[in-house]
Amino acid sequence: MKERSTSVSRRHLRVVLFCLTLALSSFTFTVAHADDKEAVAIEGRWDMVIEKDGKQLPSWLEIEHSGNHTLVGRFVYAFGSARPISVVNHTDGKFNFSIPVQWEPGTTTMDFEGELAGDQLKGTLLYTDGKKYNWTAVRAPLLKRTSPPVWGKPIKLFNGVDLKGWHALGENQWTVENGILRSTKSGANLVSDQSFTDFKLHVEFRYEKGSNSGVYLRGRYEVQIEDDKGKEPWKGYLGAVYGFLTPSEMVAKDPGEWQTYDITLIGRMVTIVANGKTIISNQEIPGITGGAIDSKEGEPGPLFFQGDHGPIDFRNIIITPAK
Repeated sequence: MKERSTSVSRRHLRVVLFCLTLALSSFTFTVAHADDKEAVAIEGRWDMVIEKDGKQLPSWLEIEHSGNHTLVGRFVYAFGSARPISVVNHTDGKFNFSIPVQWEPGTTTMDFEGELAGDQLKGTLLYTDGKKYNWTAVRAPLLKRTSPPVWGKPIKLFNGVDLKGWHALGENQWTVENGILRSTKSGANLVSDQSFTDFKLHVEFRYEKGSNSGVYLRGRYEVQIEDDKGKEPWKGYLGAVYGFLTPSEMVAKDPGEWQTYDITLIGRMVTIVANGKTIISNQEIPGITGGAIDSKEGEPGPLFFQGDHGPIDFRNIIITPAK
């Protein structure tokens, strides 16, 4: 009887341990599941505004899952290119991540803390200057179009005579010479007075050796202009949507030669024909690029030319907006 009792006790113990294991597994799953719901709530693309020194700096954040338990992402600051976020830590409704220094002063990281507040995100940024700044973010619009655009009449944005229809963001260095819109030195960016939603754009440009500029679509998405002949295509070189989309080939000409962009933007979908060759075909622009005029992606925006990176010339600027 003693041996039988011991055997029963051992069987009972095994049953208890098995049930306990199941209970713990169920608890672990419940916690993980709750945590996943929390993570899903902050996933997606966010149009961000950072309040810094009395200015509103347009920025952009993307958060997505990697596997079952990890969040990763991308971030665009007010200048520079899109940067990867290796991990977004999240717990108890709050999250944080760090961004290595790129063009910012100093050598420390930018450290972000945030939380979901209703349908927005809000938080703080510990910048490379050691100071904390507040930020808020709203979900970026999908900008999906349900039908093809009906194009209106072409508009000549530059009259070849003066700067009518344009304004400089700062002290103006732009001039007009012999039908050419010129920035002979680094200075202010030039912005169209008119704003647009979807459009087709034709523009011709010419740069000096080593110079750099850009065409900002809706004032938010930079198509790079740079002296890059002979280089392999890259998301920061001529023809790229800066930091996001890499052209299929490098078609840059020599400095001093006139070159062309024919760009179609419909929602987030962009097609870029450079010097007669399609180098980006109906690809999605994820979010704003560094240097954007604002982060209000759901609104129409102007065309603007970068004038703070070196000499650049433009001519024959024609835009055909969607009705």
